[in-house]
Amino acid sequence: MNTVYLDNNATTCVAPEVLDEMAPYLAELYGNPSSMHTFGGQTRRRIEEAREKVAALINAEPDEIIFTSCGTESDNTAIMSAVESQPRKRHIITSRVEHPAVLNFCQHLGRKGHRVSLVPVQKQGRLDMDAFLRMLDDDVVVVSIMHANNETGVIFPMDELCEILKERGIVMHTDAVQAAGKISIDVRKLPVDMLTISGHKLHAPKGIGVLYIRKGTRFHPYVIGGHQEQGRRAGTENVASIIGLGKACELALQHLPAESAYLSGLRDRLEKELLQSCPNTRVNGDPSRRLPNTTNVSFEYIEGEAILLRLNEYGICASSGSACTSGSLEPSHVLRAMGVPYTAVHGSIRFSLSRYNTEKDIDFVLEVMPGIVRELRELSPFGRNDAACSRDYASE
Repeated sequence: MNTVYLDNNATTCVAPEVLDEMAPYLAELYGNPSSMHTFGGQTRRRIEEAREKVAALINAEPDEIIFTSCGTESDNTAIMSAVESQPRKRHIITSRVEHPAVLNFCQHLGRKGHRVSLVPVQKQGRLDMDAFLRMLDDDVVVVSIMHANNETGVIFPMDELCEILKERGIVMHTDAVQAAGKISIDVRKLPVDMLTISGHKLHAPKGIGVLYIRKGTRFHPYVIGGHQEQGRRAGTENVASIIGLGKACELALQHLPAESAYLSGLRDRLEKELLQSCPNTRVNGDPSRRLPNTTNVSFEYIEGEAILLRLNEYGICASSGSACTSGSLEPSHVLRAMGVPYTAVHGSIRFSLSRYNTEKDIDFVLEVMPGIVRELRELSPFGRNDAACSRDYASE
């Protein structure tokens, strides 16, 4: 059975060109880049070449790039650095729809005495800018708001946010894990102070991340030890993965416009035909400002997990908008923040595409999905009586 992989916001395959770049540094070229000898020194040169390629993807300077182990480490590092750089300030602002790498870390700091404000979103997932402006005060130490949402693909108004904060002298961090390599990012035009990238979201391997730190931004290292990364992140470098990430960024920059058009075409066709073939279905998110590869679709009156299990039987990989925690179903915090009705929030599926998806992949999903939805609704007591279902959910 062939696999149709539509879960690229969770992780991507390693591109063949990336794997080819990495291979020598997993075998014969294993020297430590901190060593004085030539054997280790050659890996140091390749790390710096990779740093230049990563910087080019977001139009940064190479010395503004530090390599980390993942997006979570980069997010935690950025927020903690801002907090330690301004110990007298105690107010942290983030959004209700952040990735747990930011949201849970901010809540952790809240338990340690910081004041954390969560910016709400509107029904289409747009950031509530009026609420954001009301939260700003002289005690804000950092604002951390994602560039694009991992569940819905909604893109936030980073230009506007950064300009507001720049005028007030407030540190701005953005988690650009889902945006990097999918939409254009230019930090020379976008005055963000710190920005996070994760390799495995753009066809590099897992276990490698990036934190961009604008020149002049006060910075405190989070991982302390050796002199690596100019003393900003200790630990022996993950040489092969850094080199792979450099190649992945090079490929992303090279193919960005064409890939964006291709993926948005596949996504739009998938959405349109699902809405036509599956009654009581809705798309969640902003139709005009979102990533080209992402759609979040709710199939009312059935559970997302049941849909995923049936899709899996056909070799189709996607993600649910809800998560199972400790044996109990919890709807997505993102969709709840958007006010998605209970009739739909549990049956939400995220399809996220990559350059390796084809029209045949979309054909296959469109072929099997109506039958899956029809079958599950017939099995569900709610699906047999939509009106009763609406009343039951409304009472929750």
